[in-house]
Amino acid sequence: MGLALAAGCSRIPASKGGADVPVLTAKAVATNVPVLIDPPPFGHVMPVSTVTIRSQIGGTIATVNFQEGQEVKKGDLLFTIDKRPSQAALARDQAQLENAQIQFDREQKLFDQKLVSQDEYDTSKSTRDALAATVQTDELNLQYCEIHAPIDGRTGGLQFHEGNVVKSPDDVLLTINQIHPIYVAFGVLERYLPEIQRQMHDHTLAVSANFENLTGEPPRGDLTFVDNAVDQTTGKILLKATFPNTDEKLWPGQFVEVTLQLDELSDAIVVPSQAVQTGQKGQFVYVVKPDQTVEQRSVTVGLTYQNETVVTEGLAAGETVVTDGQLRLAPGVKVSVKSSIESAVTVSTNAP
Repeated sequence: MGLALAAGCSRIPASKGGADVPVLTAKAVATNVPVLIDPPPFGHVMPVSTVTIRSQIGGTIATVNFQEGQEVKKGDLLFTIDKRPSQAALARDQAQLENAQIQFDREQKLFDQKLVSQDEYDTSKSTRDALAATVQTDELNLQYCEIHAPIDGRTGGLQFHEGNVVKSPDDVLLTINQIHPIYVAFGVLERYLPEIQRQMHDHTLAVSANFENLTGEPPRGDLTFVDNAVDQTTGKILLKATFPNTDEKLWPGQFVEVTLQLDELSDAIVVPSQAVQTGQKGQFVYVVKPDQTVEQRSVTVGLTYQNETVVTEGLAAGETVVTDGQLRLAPGVKVSVKSSIESAVTVSTNAP
């Protein structure tokens, strides 16, 4: 899964006599190496939730109680619609309801005395009940004059300002995106699906997102969603990772390079990728022996990670390999080390 082999280059054999050949070296180390999807997929950032704000009544916007792009909390007051028409309608219908109640009370007494018919009684009652329902609607409309944030999130551009008349429910006043947490959606080829499903049964798969001009460590999240079907057009399946995004490095609509860690190789032998060369008989490295001569060692390589290559056969931890200067080398040639760099890949079991 996602294996990449290090490429070598042609060489001109050097004689075993003469001056020592200057080279750069590094030690092979045993470390944990993540198994990643290669090449890394690209994804796009999307809010966990998007809410479009509309008014439930028509009217004039009296106040706007936030700034564009502001972070808001659930329940925060966003808009106030002019309340005066709703207040006037409520006062009028309450007065009519009071009168209808008086009329109904009178009709009920007369009905009990059998002085009015059933139809007259029913008409009075229905008039009272209809006005009671109208008053309830007026009270709701008065509440609708205040528009509150339904979720935590960040506001977008303001579509209507104070003094604008809005129609219900046609006009969109505002869109709020929830970005804490946030999703990154990406697709992977279907051949990875069995391994992803197997790993998800055992533990949470770690995901990181990288992008141009990123400062600091890439944001990290967890794989939380696998779609229920493979896209037959692309041969890919949609995945989503959830990121806390407390530092707001990820933004809706942004494109990112996704690193999905499927597994981890424990105590793998790792060397810098430039140490691995390719010859007629396959891949090899030059190993520096204690007497400062070099030995050409055939190796079997596995995956690569951050310019490091896993050597599955042919090398032991602690051995010194040549990383630069191989063009002048041949078996038995003596070398002088210009400087030595330590190979290091430190990877936790929970993060790529």
